Amino acid sequence: MIPVVTHLEALTNAPTIEALWELHTQRMAELGFDRLIYGFTRYRSGASLGDPQDWVVLTNHGDSYMDRFIGDGYIYNAPMVNWALQNDGACSWSWIADPANLTPAEQRVADFNRSMGVTAGYTISFRSVSERTKGAAAITASEGISQSEVEEIWAKHGGEIKVMSNVVYLKMLTLPYATRNLTKRQREVLQWVGDGKTTQDIATILELTPATIEKHLRLAREALDVETTAQAVLKASFYNQMFVLEPDSLGA
Repeated sequence: MIPVVTHLEALTNAPTIEALWELHTQRMAELGFDRLIYGFTRYRSGASLGDPQDWVVLTNHGDSYMDRFIGDGYIYNAPMVNWALQNDGACSWSWIADPANLTPAEQRVADFNRSMGVTAGYTISFRSVSERTKGAAAITASEGISQSEVEEIWAKHGGEIKVMSNVVYLKMLTLPYATRNLTKRQREVLQWVGDGKTTQDIATILELTPATIEKHLRLAREALDVETTAQAVLKASFYNQMFVLEPDSLGA
């Protein structure tokens, strides 16, 4: 493996989510963890994690697992998700093996995970910057690796895994990502709104009619599933879809 510092430098310089994820998953597989889930929400409220379409989720689990884990709602009663919502730091999955530690709903998730070969690993819960945000990572060991073997790996490499995971998480928040994508024109009009321009101002700047600007704003609101333009600006900013450098600019 390349030195940790060299790897961290590559992570911090990754130009896209895809490049970042490839670097991290390769490194983690080398350490014995070949299935990862990174999740983040800015719309946590009470017990709700917000609309799943607004979550940032990166994973290299197969669809057969993720379609059920998220689509069938297992995520809402997952023991380690519940732990992550209440804690920061890293936690071994060893305590899940004892049914006495789990509610009936959590036990059903544990049984599902075992049926899918998700049996050993660690969860990292990242420190939140506000009560509305939460990010966490589930790091699953390769099949055939027991939890006791995971503990041995963690004793040797746990510190660097936590640092790498935090760097990936923080870098991820700086890169454009969303399941609700905007067109170039929709981003442009929202950017001008963010700069304090009125509809008439934007129409003059872009040499379009006010009606056309209103149409693009309406389509942006629909794409982001919000009611007001102010909410659209906020959500686009959250997911780094505002003031995005185009690929030709990055290449230059």
